[in-house]
Amino acid sequence: MGMIMAASLIGGAAEPLPFGRVVTPTARDRLDPAVPGTFQPTAAGNPESALFGSVRTSQIGRHLYPQFHEGIDIAPLQRNARGVPLDDVRSVAGGVVGYINRQPGNSNYGTYVVVLHDDPMGQVYTLYAHLGGLAPGLAAGQSVSAGTVLGLMGNSPAAIIPMARAHVHFEVGMVANSRFGQWFRIQKLKPDHGLFNGMNLYGINPLDFFRSRDAGGRVDFGRLLGSVPVAFELLVPVTGPLDYFRRYPSLWRGAPFSGAWLVITGSENGVVLGGRLPSPDELRRADTRRATVLTADATVLGRNGCRLVVCDNGRWRLGEKGVRWLEILGF
Repeated sequence: MGMIMAASLIGGAAEPLPFGRVVTPTARDRLDPAVPGTFQPTAAGNPESALFGSVRTSQIGRHLYPQFHEGIDIAPLQRNARGVPLDDVRSVAGGVVGYINRQPGNSNYGTYVVVLHDDPMGQVYTLYAHLGGLAPGLAAGQSVSAGTVLGLMGNSPAAIIPMARAHVHFEVGMVANSRFGQWFRIQKLKPDHGLFNGMNLYGINPLDFFRSRDAGGRVDFGRLLGSVPVAFELLVPVTGPLDYFRRYPSLWRGAPFSGAWLVITGSENGVVLGGRLPSPDELRRADTRRATVLTADATVLGRNGCRLVVCDNGRWRLGEKGVRWLEILGF
């Protein structure tokens, strides 16, 4: 186990690139929700809907449910006479282009780019979505620096985002499983974005990411991850160690993995914050048929837009989305 290099998830060999100086993804240097016009809300107009977290609602039948937004939506600074954004979208740090989706209609992200960055903790992804165009010659495997232009802000896919609400959706976080592509193909799902489907990407609050920069503009991602509130602890039956802890070994605590059970701590949206062996008391609570929710923090879960864990009659359990999340993580 050790640090995974930026090229490891896209094939080929590469020298490690520093997850060093961090810039904002557009010319907006100040990403402050208190400054009007910085972020682009949804059609409902609620300013909070442009931010990270359970800030949205979706309607299923007659019912409205909280919906989790995995990133932030940054509004344009400049438009031309036809209202088209003129803002460049740039890589926030040095790394390698991991994936480019060039067909805006085959993802809710529209045209999007994923960049992979190395950190002592392990590999971090950043994602730039709804682009109106790509930088000429941009290709997967290409090295980029902080500030390298990836494309132009836009409103792709136009079928769901009107030009008036054009923006860049920005995410930063971790890849759940390097074997996700195999899982996806077994499910016979489409379209295939390889590892960089939203189901395999789990983000932290980008505003916390930018606020954590030191005087030199650097981010200690491991320390930042340690500040993310734990939403739940889960006792999980496994057949072996998880790929996730192979790639993020510093998140495994205590004795090396052994046996058939482990405890996972997770954020509201499923970022795995740590893993360890269970105690004898925790093992006595095990349900041999499924994962067991050991603890859940209702305050951290808040509106619980992800519904990975749900509460029925005062008892917490994995929800349907949580079952899929754990299946992907453990594949």
